[in-house]
Amino acid sequence: MKDLKDILTGASQEIGINLGNREISLFQEYYEELIFWNKKISLVSRKSTLDIPIKHFIDSLTVLPFIDDRKTNLLDIGSGAGFPGIPIKIVMHSLEVFLLDSSRKKTSFLKNVVQKLELGRTFVINDRVEKLIAEENHTGAFDIIISRASFKLPQFIKTGSPLLSEKGVLIAMKGKQINDEIKEAEKIAQKIKLVFTGHHEIKLPVTGDARKILIFQKLS
Repeated sequence: MKDLKDILTGASQEIGINLGNREISLFQEYYEELIFWNKKISLVSRKSTLDIPIKHFIDSLTVLPFIDDRKTNLLDIGSGAGFPGIPIKIVMHSLEVFLLDSSRKKTSFLKNVVQKLELGRTFVINDRVEKLIAEENHTGAFDIIISRASFKLPQFIKTGSPLLSEKGVLIAMKGKQINDEIKEAEKIAQKIKLVFTGHHEIKLPVTGDARKILIFQKLS
């Protein structure tokens, strides 16, 4: 895409992130792989030329200001085409990232992207989250668990909580109409030793689309 660099540079600066040449180059490769694979399997909707760079890449990066850089690993549940896990990894390259999706076709795409972009310490898991919960070695294993509109909020915190480390955080990326979900989730959180620590309203650059970022922390 001809103007991808300019779009990403300007939009990322609007959300307080400066992308270097390395990051821009990786996003360019990622974009090209998405376009190529999207012809074979349904990965992303493209109603506009801004959909991938803004509604997927930049949207994924809106959580970065809320991620403690002392955290060492991240689990992206329902990663799909790699959002938000791969964009986060591109910028926070020291973070160990696990991309979980139950679709074999999508995880094939993710493995290809991880290899092409040479993303070290990035692992693709083709499975359902319920399977991870049942495996003892994943209990309490993740510092950050994130999901981008894959679950309703109450389901996400119940599902993610067993996998979360002590003082770890669950980050839900949602659209704007979720007040009822928040109320129900807060009640559930109190019962499973989670505390609601953040509710951030975000507007995407260029498009102005509204987003909410909700954060729960596991009590020690």
